[in-house]
Amino acid sequence: MSFRSFRLFVRAAARVVAALARVCASVRLPQTRGGRIALSLAVVYFAWGSTYLGVHVALESFPPLLLSGLRNLFAGIGLFGFAMRRRPPLPNLIEVRNAGIVGTMLVGVSSGMLAYGMRTVGTGPAAVLIATVPLFATLIAATTGSRIARGEWAAIALGLAGIAVLSHGGGASGSPGGSLAILCGALAWAGGAHLASRLTLPSDLFVATALQIGLGGAISTTAAWIAGERMGTLHFLPALAFVYLMLIGTMAAYVAYGYLIRNTSPVIASSCMYVNPVVAVALGALLLGEPVTSSTVVATMLILASVGLSFVFDRRRAR
Repeated sequence: MSFRSFRLFVRAAARVVAALARVCASVRLPQTRGGRIALSLAVVYFAWGSTYLGVHVALESFPPLLLSGLRNLFAGIGLFGFAMRRRPPLPNLIEVRNAGIVGTMLVGVSSGMLAYGMRTVGTGPAAVLIATVPLFATLIAATTGSRIARGEWAAIALGLAGIAVLSHGGGASGSPGGSLAILCGALAWAGGAHLASRLTLPSDLFVATALQIGLGGAISTTAAWIAGERMGTLHFLPALAFVYLMLIGTMAAYVAYGYLIRNTSPVIASSCMYVNPVVAVALGALLLGEPVTSSTVVATMLILASVGLSFVFDRRRAR
């Protein structure tokens, strides 16, 4: 792909982001805490569940690390522009530093390790490993003094059981190094989410999210470029998938996830790791004609039970 074509692509993506920013400015969010949590969960569940399909299509033109870096870098820039239109209080240097640390954990290290690990680990085993994020999040919360109820541990166990059933028979487990890399990515995500709830970040959610994904994306893009990744010929469908991943899978989803981190428990915020594979399977069945087995139904019931139990204990925590 020539530099001129890449520049045209960047300009087109910038126009799309600007158009979306104008649309978002006119949208009214729910006024109650419960309504905003429900909306945030719906966005995170669908957006990140659909990224499996989006990444599959985008990888026809983008190498994995560069895809992750560019989509987060452009999304961060676009979201920061949208945030500035609302004239929020400007962050200080400490808040920018903290946002960079969180973004490096969530976007740079976590996504990078996942991309590295999935070179040798199949989708099914990777889903099981990624689903350890809520477990890591709860363990980190417990070791830092938070009280974890027995029911929350039960919710984690149900979620992990559902993911194991969902991915049963999904192929070889992959290399030990690849599996370890994905586990490190899951730990990095849980650590980043924990830091996001503890460090002083910009008070405006949009500014904080923009800095996190933008700085994290810049680090990932730099690492991909140093590693020698370059784009191939850019086709229409991969370009469309990239824009979708940037707008929905990154901008919308990270804002929603940031709200969940600030306003719910670690189990609720991380429940997307259980639900996203179910959404991915459903989209595969609807759009790609992939079969829905009895294991899928059983796994879905276990995961829904896990999420429902998480909601019960989150309500008790909020009282």
